[in-house]
Amino acid sequence: MFKSIADTFANCFKIPELKSRILFTLLVLAVCRLIAWVPVPGLNGQALQAWFDANQGATSGVLGMYSLFTGGALQKCAIGALGIMPYITATIIIQLLTTVVGRLQKLAREEGGRTQIVKYGRYLTVLLCLGHGTLMTLSWENPATMFPGFQGDLIYDGINIWWYRIQTILILTTGTLLLMWLGEQITERGIGNGISLVITIGIVAELPAALQGFKDMFFPGGGAEPQANYFYMVLLIGLLLLVVAGVIAVTQAQRKIPVQYAQRAVGRKVFQGGSSFLPLRVNAAGVMPIIFAQAILMFPAMVLTKAGELFKMQPLTTFGQQLENGHWLYYVLYTMMILFFSYFWVATQFNEIQIADDLKKHGGYIPGVRPGQATSDFLHRAMSRITLAGAIFLTIIALVPMLMGQWFRISPAVSQFFGGTSMLITVGVLLDTMRQMETHLLMRHYDGFLKKGRVKGRF
Repeated sequence: MFKSIADTFANCFKIPELKSRILFTLLVLAVCRLIAWVPVPGLNGQALQAWFDANQGATSGVLGMYSLFTGGALQKCAIGALGIMPYITATIIIQLLTTVVGRLQKLAREEGGRTQIVKYGRYLTVLLCLGHGTLMTLSWENPATMFPGFQGDLIYDGINIWWYRIQTILILTTGTLLLMWLGEQITERGIGNGISLVITIGIVAELPAALQGFKDMFFPGGGAEPQANYFYMVLLIGLLLLVVAGVIAVTQAQRKIPVQYAQRAVGRKVFQGGSSFLPLRVNAAGVMPIIFAQAILMFPAMVLTKAGELFKMQPLTTFGQQLENGHWLYYVLYTMMILFFSYFWVATQFNEIQIADDLKKHGGYIPGVRPGQATSDFLHRAMSRITLAGAIFLTIIALVPMLMGQWFRISPAVSQFFGGTSMLITVGVLLDTMRQMETHLLMRHYDGFLKKGRVKGRF
């Protein structure tokens, strides 16, 4: 098995185009990691990193999740501390407006309209970065308000406060825009979805810390006695394997709709009829519902908590704390958003009317279903049902490990990485990247990664 995988990786570098795309992607991801390490001038990132290391229990909520999605840039006071989430949030807002604003709907159908909508998303990203960067700058200026129990200052002595504020806001905004641009370059010139890979590389970067935390749970150093509760260790490992297997299954599962083509004549040529199938993916939205839900829930908790403390309004602070990971309100909203964005993403990407028209034009039909509107209705019902199944499965995978980590008091450093959200994004993005690599391999008559052991799920 391992020899076959090694041979497949070797074949990737035998194809010049695929080799250049892989190397370009790795180089850009290395730059993304550099952005998460370079500190903002005038800030003591080592002091904040020491606070994170000493207060892991305080970082189990939205603060820890935000730090995870920035690849640790937040706790290092790095130039990429805002991460890619402002761009994700702007994309969500623009897509929502496209579905309700008639002018944007018309623009999306026009030639070149999508490019203009992407530009609107970039402009909105700049505005969100400026607003979020301002809050981040003020939080670093008074670190105890955002990081409970933090002693001392993050700003070095002798720095003009207004110069610190202006430069930090601009640097944080530039860092996010640079990550956005690098992600788009990966999508265009590299392999895989660039924005998703930028998020994934930040999550994977925390793997060594998660493994060390997992080891310390059962085999602490410093002469301490090993923990005897091996049942939880086996349970955690089993849960991890179950999540990975479930993600792979639901990502590749599909319902195959049979399609029959009638015999037709084009000029003097007669084309024989045949049969094929229309694959409907159970998880057509991929990892996007998870990313969207995390992006939306991440900012209100931070903004409301900060605003409540700043204006001394306890109800705002309390409501912001209830939106953090670990509270029942967070889990309810998280579940509802995953379900909503699963359907929302499918509604924006899957056009059953166009598919039905294309089948009718090419002489295709679904056995037992009349062409035209009946076919469109059938596809809509089928896609709605399998999307519900995929959304429920996504919710279970995302919530169960989080609840298990809370009930069994698993270290936040471990539960955040081995939780469903992080693993779902990581495995889903890696599968999508491997699928694109496999396309290049099969075009050159090489065996792909997913040829053997492929999950042929049917719903």
